[in-house]
Amino acid sequence: MTRPAVSIIGAGPGDPRLITVYGLECLRAADVVVYDHLIPRRLLAHARAGAELIDVGTAAPQPMAQEAISYLLVEKAREGKVVARLKWGDPFVFDRGGEEALFLHEQRVPFEVVPGIPAGIGVPAYAGVPVSYPGAGDTITLVRGYEDESRLPPEVDWASLARLDGTVVCYAGAHQLPRILDAMRASGWSADTQGVVIYNGTLPNQETLSGTIAELADIVHDTRRRAASLLVVGRVTGLREHLRWYDARPLFGRRVLVTRAREQAGELADRLAALGAEPVEAPVIRIAPPEDRGPLLVAAATPAAFDWIVFTSANAVDAFMQAVLEGGRDVRALSGPKLCTVGPGTADRLAQYGVKVDLIPEEFRAEGVLRALAGTGRMEGLRVLLPRADIGREVIADELRRAGAVVSDVVAYRTVLEDSLPEQGPDVYGMLLQGQIDVVTFTSASAVRGFARIYGAEQATDLLEHTVVAVIGPTTAEAARQAGFPVTVQPSASTVPALVDAIVAHYAQVKSTKTV
Repeated sequence: MTRPAVSIIGAGPGDPRLITVYGLECLRAADVVVYDHLIPRRLLAHARAGAELIDVGTAAPQPMAQEAISYLLVEKAREGKVVARLKWGDPFVFDRGGEEALFLHEQRVPFEVVPGIPAGIGVPAYAGVPVSYPGAGDTITLVRGYEDESRLPPEVDWASLARLDGTVVCYAGAHQLPRILDAMRASGWSADTQGVVIYNGTLPNQETLSGTIAELADIVHDTRRRAASLLVVGRVTGLREHLRWYDARPLFGRRVLVTRAREQAGELADRLAALGAEPVEAPVIRIAPPEDRGPLLVAAATPAAFDWIVFTSANAVDAFMQAVLEGGRDVRALSGPKLCTVGPGTADRLAQYGVKVDLIPEEFRAEGVLRALAGTGRMEGLRVLLPRADIGREVIADELRRAGAVVSDVVAYRTVLEDSLPEQGPDVYGMLLQGQIDVVTFTSASAVRGFARIYGAEQATDLLEHTVVAVIGPTTAEAARQAGFPVTVQPSASTVPALVDAIVAHYAQVKSTKTV
């Protein structure tokens, strides 16, 4: 089936995981992604490599008028490009998606509409407020009130809405919210009517204010904000204290810096986000092929020549397996040698290729690998392949040779320390300087060195002085301490899940200490 030239996709109200499966499929297939400024960077990361990304939102550095956006979609489609138009929320709910679709129709450009979760439905759910509930009214009214900077409330018959005795969900601009609450009270709504105001809905910095509309009016009049919000009024809001879940998660509101290479950051970022944290991706290293892949390709072509293959990282697994598969072979080529990994995380990466390991040492570091291999039998003459990073520790290779093993030590990948963070990324330096980062994570010694390289050793130490530093294991901890970084969190197992669990345990301990 031929894909339409333009897919108008609802991305949901903020949380990048709320896009639909089909919406994500369209995004990944696009040559050009035209997106609203509110679309999160983590969602844009799903665009294919080389896709053109165009920010057209009103808050973008160079915002575009609506007519210009419509013409842009047509122009890109007529160039033969597959276009993904990412819209905040749902394209047809208080948005200009219908206008864009009609323009495409008039220009005879094939299009499709991929619905998204409207903010009026998704945001209350994240605040623990069902927009409908048995016995709490039979209507749900969505009110538009945020689309411009007008200080006037939307022209709504508030008195009639009060008589419906249902739920009212109002998109409220910063200037309009106080006047909307005033208009409701002036139109016969009881001052005791329950409501909530939700800022930054579905995001890690979500904030929910609960109270009567009289109390909420006092709050928003006394403390003016620039941010837009969602106002929900009705009996359903009384269920929040029983149904709140998103802002009750263990890492909610914590901002965590992820320093892994961009290709590897996803697992850690996703686990943190699932527990309520806001992951800030700042890759201080990147993974690159070796300058000469010849030795790796030769080793991958003859795995049966070895008794053991020892993988010390997931990157080594990926590099070696890609070399194996490139040669027209499959996983059956690994049926000869036994396989050892430095820890369960590396074993899991092998399992993704359908390969099971024979040995995982009890201690997830180089010294543990040596003891584990020595425990399997005679080392004299043992043929061992060690695919590793170009700057990897040579402890394993050296000690195996001392024990009499014949070691083929090949560079599987290079770890390149970055000189700076991407310009289009978050201002990590400013966030650290202002104490806006709660946790900095390091999952390798290379990441420690990359961080120190970018900021300078002395300044990097100062930036981390009042920040929780979480490392994945003893080797990384040793590198951090050598760099002068204070290590606060270190899990017993050197895996990403264990690292996240250790961060959760740290804050649980902090909370427990404060309540004593």
